[in-house]
Amino acid sequence: MIHKHREFFNQNFNVEKYQAFLKDLASDFDYLPTFRVAESPFFIPKELSQQLLEGCQHVIDFIKREDFNSLTEKSLSVNFNVPNQDHHTQFLAIDFGICEEEGKIIPKLIEVQGFPSVFNFQYNLFEKLKKAYPYLSNFTPYFNSLNPDSYLSIFKETVLKGHLPEEVILLEIEPEKQNTKIDFYYCQRDLGVPFVCVTEVTKKGKQLFYTNKEGREIRIKRIYNRVIFDELEARKDLKMEFSFLEELDVEWAGHPNWFYRISKFILPYLKGPYFIETTLLSDLKEIPEDLENYVLKPLFSFSGSGVIFNVKKSDIEEVVDKDLYILQKKAKYVPVLQAIEGKVKAEVRMLAVWPEKDENPTLIGNLVRLSRGEMIGVKFNKDKDWVGGTIGLFEK
Repeated sequence: MIHKHREFFNQNFNVEKYQAFLKDLASDFDYLPTFRVAESPFFIPKELSQQLLEGCQHVIDFIKREDFNSLTEKSLSVNFNVPNQDHHTQFLAIDFGICEEEGKIIPKLIEVQGFPSVFNFQYNLFEKLKKAYPYLSNFTPYFNSLNPDSYLSIFKETVLKGHLPEEVILLEIEPEKQNTKIDFYYCQRDLGVPFVCVTEVTKKGKQLFYTNKEGREIRIKRIYNRVIFDELEARKDLKMEFSFLEELDVEWAGHPNWFYRISKFILPYLKGPYFIETTLLSDLKEIPEDLENYVLKPLFSFSGSGVIFNVKKSDIEEVVDKDLYILQKKAKYVPVLQAIEGKVKAEVRMLAVWPEKDENPTLIGNLVRLSRGEMIGVKFNKDKDWVGGTIGLFEK
C-alpha cells in the first residue's frame, strides 16, 4: 500500500527468488508449511497502522470492563467451563479486514480470539524475508518499539512465566498432523518448550506428566494451550488420562475459557468505526430485505464451519438457538496490494500477549492473509498466486 515500496519490491521480484525463500524456510526442519506462504509482505502505511492500533484499543477496552466476565458467562455455559480461570487471557489475536467505506480504506474487525496464534512462525518468517530481501531490514513488523530480541523475550515471559522450559508444554491434538506444526517446531527451538499430544500426558492425583526424549518423566507445571475444544469433542477416539474439566494442579498459558469468552460472542457488543454491524438473531427485530449484504454465523464454530454466505430468509427462520447465531453485514474487502498481475485483498491479524503481572496486553506483532478469492481462506484461493500467509511491515 506504500506505493514506492510496493513498486520497488515488485520490480525486484522473480519466481526464482520466491522459490529460494521457500527453500530456506523449509531448511530449518526439512519441512515446508502445508499452508501457502505468500510471495510478498504487506507494506502498511502510517494512517492504516494508526487505525489498526485504535481498533485494537477499543477491543481491549471492552475486554477490560469490570462486567466482562458476567457479560460472557453464557459463552461457557453452552460450551465448557474449565476450572481455575485466571484474571485475564495471555493471548489476543484481533483480525481486521482491509475494507472500503465511503470511498476510503478502513480496517474492519472480522474476528477476535483469546487464543494464541503462530507467534513463533511469524518471528522466524520475518527473519527469512530479510535474508531473501535484505532491504526489508529497513522495516519492522513489531509494535511498541520492539525488536526481534525483545519480541521473543516478552513472548517467552508470557509462555514460561519463570518456569524451566522443560516444565512447560505446548499441548495439542496430534501436533504432527496439525496445519500449524511449523509454529510448534519453532516454539520448541526458540523457547525450549516441547510439543506434546493430549494422549501422551499422564496423570497422578491432580498432577500431570509427560516423558521427554531421553525417557525421563517430567512434571508439567504450565500448559501453553493450543487445543481447540471443537476438535477435541469431535475426536472420540482419543484416549486421554485427564480431562480439561477436572481440578488439576497446573498453570495455563492461555486458559481454555478465554477461547469462548473472547470470540465472536462479543461482536454484537462492539460499536464504533472499526466494527461491522452485528446482531444476535435473538435480538433481531426484523429480517433485512437485503440479505445479500449479510453473513449468518454460529457464535461457536471452528475454522468457519456453519457459516452461510448467501443467506436466505429461511436460513434465519430455521435457526432454533437464535441466541447462538449472529447476522453480520458483509465486510467490503478492497483489493489494496498490487501484485505482479492484478490486485489482492488483505486481512491483518494483530497479535498481543498479556503476561499475568501486566495491567494491559501488549501488541507485539502481526500476521497477514492475502486473498484473490471471494473470501479470505484456502478454499477460496486454490491454484492462485500472491495469496496465503505473510506479514505486515511498517516503516521504521
